[in-house]
Amino acid sequence: MTYRFRHLGIKMLGGGKNMSRNKRASRRYRASVLIISMIFTLIFSALAMSMASMSGANVQIASNLHNINAALASAQSGQEVMRYWFSDLLISSSTPVSEYLPAIIASLQTNLSHAQIYNITLQNDGSISSVVLDSTEGLCFDSQIQIAPGGDPTILLCSVTGHSGTISRTITVAYSVKPYEFPIFNFGLATKGPLDFPNNPTVTAVNSAWEADMFVESSGDSTAVYVGGNTNFDGEVNIGNTLANVDFVGDVNIAGDYDQTAIDNHVHIGVDSPEFPAPDTDRFIPYATGSIIDSSTDLSANNTLVNCTIAAGTNPVFPKSVTIQGVLFIESPNKVTFSNNVDLQGLIVADGNVVNSDPSSRSITFMGNFCSGPYPTGSEFDAIRQEEGSSILAPGFFTSFGGNFSTLEGVVAVSGVQFTGNMDAQIKGTIINYSNSSTLVEGNVIMNFDREGSTKIPAGFDLYRELDYDPSTYSES
Repeated sequence: MTYRFRHLGIKMLGGGKNMSRNKRASRRYRASVLIISMIFTLIFSALAMSMASMSGANVQIASNLHNINAALASAQSGQEVMRYWFSDLLISSSTPVSEYLPAIIASLQTNLSHAQIYNITLQNDGSISSVVLDSTEGLCFDSQIQIAPGGDPTILLCSVTGHSGTISRTITVAYSVKPYEFPIFNFGLATKGPLDFPNNPTVTAVNSAWEADMFVESSGDSTAVYVGGNTNFDGEVNIGNTLANVDFVGDVNIAGDYDQTAIDNHVHIGVDSPEFPAPDTDRFIPYATGSIIDSSTDLSANNTLVNCTIAAGTNPVFPKSVTIQGVLFIESPNKVTFSNNVDLQGLIVADGNVVNSDPSSRSITFMGNFCSGPYPTGSEFDAIRQEEGSSILAPGFFTSFGGNFSTLEGVVAVSGVQFTGNMDAQIKGTIINYSNSSTLVEGNVIMNFDREGSTKIPAGFDLYRELDYDPSTYSES
């Protein structure tokens, strides 16, 4: 027993040492775990702080990118606004080049006022103060119109700065000042009154079908186009009056389609009416440096008229064939009759008024054959040689052609026109009728339009300047 207990005591004593070692190991283990936990806590805290910092930076970056994009969008919106107002802005062609910018600013101010646009304020120096696009988001733009670097007054810069918060972005584009091209010259024949072909008309194009396009306003007549025989047209038939229609009695051939299909595909009713511009006839007065024809002039003595003027109220009747060289300027009122053939080497200008047209006191009658061509050679025509693209400019004058009509060098713009003789003509310009009376084309008619290379702004119609947007100059900053 004693041994056993002693033995047990020994065993017990040995177990106490092990327990002490285990306790120390346990404490070391717990200390290690604590240290490792603290290390991981520090690591995760650092990661959390880093992630929080990165998240904040990302939020800031995203906010900045949003503001940058919003500022750029505001600048783009401002440019579209400016481009819209520039698109129909016109100034007089008589404006001195050095005054283009002030004239454009004044015209734009007038247009904004007439349209009752009060949130865009254009100053005389070409600046536009802040225009609010979205007050809740703080989006707005301002603008500056100025002459381009280099001082060329025909090139204008429009800079628009968009704002979003503290971020700004600027878009700059250039506009060139150029002569305005009237849309009416997109047609071979344009008439305010109806168009009547009692017989078999052929209206063709030399190069492209559009050269033979026609516009008929016909606001006071339900029959815009009447053809008594067979119809042979290359171009489109455009009618302004939404209530008007066409009356084709015979076979119909338009642009290669026939009968009802041709009408359905190529007769367009209710199209927008182009402006019928009246030419500036006064610009041709300085060219009329030749003799003045009045009631005392012997009209049988000379059959060549060189840069002549027909005095108002003369009402001359030319008995012989006449060659007109340069300009023949007809003062108003006048009834001018050419009883025989006319060879027009230049242009005829009459200073009538489209508003006060009166055939009983203002008319030009060609009873014989008519043809027109370019100016003759000779130094006396050097000054007028620049006036190209027009043949007869007679607003307010009724004009009739009774003989054969063969060539037309440029635009004919008159108040009422009729062709009663045969016509087999090559026409290099637009025939314009300002009158609500019918444009009458009788006889055997072949009108062959050759306008692809014609003057874009015919003589007498350089009336305005417009702004032409140049997309190649677009820049962001």
